[in-house]
Amino acid sequence: MQQIDQFRDLLLQPKRIIITTHIKPDADALGSSLGLANYLLAKGHHVDVITPTDYPEFLAWMKGNDAVINFEDGNEVLSAKLIDVADIIFCLDFSTLSRIEKVGELVAASNAVKVLIDHHLNPGDFADYSLWTIEAAATAELVFQLIEQLGDKSLIDKDIAECLYAGIMTDTGSFRHPSTSSRVHRIVADLIDSGADVTKVSKLIYDNNSIDRLKFLGFAFSQRLQVLPEFGVAYFVISKEDLKKFNSKNGDTEGLVNYALSIKGVVMAATIIERDGKVKMSFRSMGDFSVNQFARDHFDGGGHKNAAGGASTDSLEATVEKFKNLLPLYKEDLNKNISFLHV
Repeated sequence: MQQIDQFRDLLLQPKRIIITTHIKPDADALGSSLGLANYLLAKGHHVDVITPTDYPEFLAWMKGNDAVINFEDGNEVLSAKLIDVADIIFCLDFSTLSRIEKVGELVAASNAVKVLIDHHLNPGDFADYSLWTIEAAATAELVFQLIEQLGDKSLIDKDIAECLYAGIMTDTGSFRHPSTSSRVHRIVADLIDSGADVTKVSKLIYDNNSIDRLKFLGFAFSQRLQVLPEFGVAYFVISKEDLKKFNSKNGDTEGLVNYALSIKGVVMAATIIERDGKVKMSFRSMGDFSVNQFARDHFDGGGHKNAAGGASTDSLEATVEKFKNLLPLYKEDLNKNISFLHV
């Protein structure tokens, strides 16, 4: 972070601090938020974490989870009051305020000092302080970096370490993605030295499935997976009826897109899911094919080069048709990257 000395001075006296993150927070979003929150609480600040929506139950073990304010769960007035009186607002794991919808409107109107900590492409110009780079594997990595730059690495205890480890582990795909740098491994070593129980965290996130979720995954693999080998594309289409049939909860579709990408010969994968009156989309890719650009150009989305999201207000059927009709336009680029799979 530039102006780190000035930022350190800002935190010398107790402040009223808000931390917020993106819609449907994942392990990096919540882990970086609660990791930062627990650090700031240890420094004597008053901290509230506000999420725009709910998040998966398998993240509820993180310290501070019980105090998280879910904006859409009847907390609109409370959130507005807290944001209005805040001295500092940290914006974690999203690049523009439009990505947090109504909460973003409140943040934009606030006179608080705004701090962006993020690793997604195309950041907005709204923050007074920024710790941003697409080179980071996770926002949790950047939170660790900030604490280190502030000279407070010794304050990272077991709880903070496990929150940050969860974010790094999941956003690197359990250390499989190209973003897994040597620095990531050194940070993880420091987190383990600070007490992080990596076996416990992995178990809570990856091995904590309901029977309904496992049945849903079996259904998705056998009935909803489509593969288009001529494009190197695989995708799942999940309707609201499918979700209802298997009592699907937030997080039950987490990681589904990665199974599609794991298929031999697949360069781009997608999930197209009907939920909450919209069609939500997740994209993954290999090689140089940018799903960030694909999502930005066609589905009001964005994210990382090889991992992005989008949405559609069209029907599920119309969205799927649009997606399929776009693929011939990208056939050459997709096929170029099939060679990446054989390196």
